[in-house]
Order: sequence, then structure tokens, then C-alpha cells
Amino acid sequence: MTEFVLVPGAWMGAWAWKKVVPLLEKKGHSVYPITLTGMGERVHLASKEVGMETAIQDVLNVVKYNDIDEFVLVGHSFAGKVAAAVADRAHEKVEKLIYLDAFRAEKVGTPQGGFDATKEFGPLPLGSFAIPLTEKIVSRIGSDVKGANLKLMMSMATPWPVKLAKDPITLSQDLESVNSAYIFCTKSGDPVDEIVAGKWGALEGPYRVIDAGHWPMITKPEELAKDLLALAA
Repeated sequence: MTEFVLVPGAWMGAWAWKKVVPLLEKKGHSVYPITLTGMGERVHLASKEVGMETAIQDVLNVVKYNDIDEFVLVGHSFAGKVAAAVADRAHEKVEKLIYLDAFRAEKVGTPQGGFDATKEFGPLPLGSFAIPLTEKIVSRIGSDVKGANLKLMMSMATPWPVKLAKDPITLSQDLESVNSAYIFCTKSGDPVDEIVAGKWGALEGPYRVIDAGHWPMITKPEELAKDLLALAA
């Protein structure tokens, strides 16, 4: 039996994993979908101070207060940065770190991963500290999100606190003890063959490719669950 801790990316909450959780549980595994502070059902806690340290503690506290001793940690999208920092600090407990179409951190002792998300996704609304999800963004990196899935996403997505993007992380050599694996999506940006060839750094473990946009937990849950189980083995 494997324990999975699932960390969603920008605009998402634990709700994004709703189709995946029962598929993993049906196989006898325990699953802990995370909602990071300021998004999902915790949107009421959003503030301009919500950044990476808060997100990292969100995950570490779920691990601590659920007494999770050994687990597979999955980080989606920007939350690859969150997951890498958690794996660095809890390296003795993380059996495998799976980057799901995610930011991948280098194992170095210098700040990394901070970026200006407004250049990628557009300016902040006047007076806001968070970037809203738009259908334009969805169509660009998740063209397969349509119909009922698109309606669900647009009704449930919450603005992404921009500090989560801007804040860098600094990792230690402890992350080197954690085994990594990867899942790439074919319709979310750069060609997968270029990524596998090392465009964003060499892969340090096995990988799977899903023919989907950036949110396979919504559009390809069965395939995603199958790949998570294969990579966790």
C-alpha cells in the first residue's frame, strides 16, 4: 500500500484531484489531496503575504498531522517547486517525488524558481495580488479542457497568489537522496521530445507521457492514475 500526497498547481485546490483519488484508493492506496493556502476552499485565507513558505508548510503539516511516514509526493505545474522543497526538508520520508507536467528544481544551494507570472499570464487586476484563471489561459495550455470539464474548472478555479510564483526556493543536497520521476503532457507547451532530450535539464528517473493538456487529472484521470501507480512502484 502506497500513500500519495498530491499537490495541485496554480488556480487549483484538492478538488482538482477528485477523479483521481478514488481510482488510487480502489487499488488499496491512501491519498491526501492538498489545498494550498489562498486557493480552493482556502481562498478566504488569500493575502499578499501568502507565498512559498506558507505552501511548503501546508504540505508538511498534512504529512505531520496525518502521521504519514513514507509517501509518494506529486507536484503539479508550479507546485513542482513546492514539492521539491517539501522533499528536501522531509527527504527521509519521501519515497519518490513525481513531477507532473511541473517545474523541476535543480539540486543546488542557490535560490531558484522565482519568476514574474504576470509576463506569462497577463497583468494583475487593479488592486489585486493574485492572477485569475481565464479561458484564454486554459485554451493555450489545456486545449482538451472542454464542455463540462471547462465549466467545472472555471467555476472552481480561484486566483493564484502571485507571490507563490515570485518566491524562489533554495534546496540542499538532501534532495539528492530522493528518487524522482516525471509525467509530461503533450499539449501544454514545449514539445515533449525536446524536454526528454534535456531542454530543461537531464531527467534523473523514469517518465511517462500523457496525450493531454496541462490538467490530465481532469481530462485523463484514468491514464494519470495508471501512470502514477507505475512510477510509484
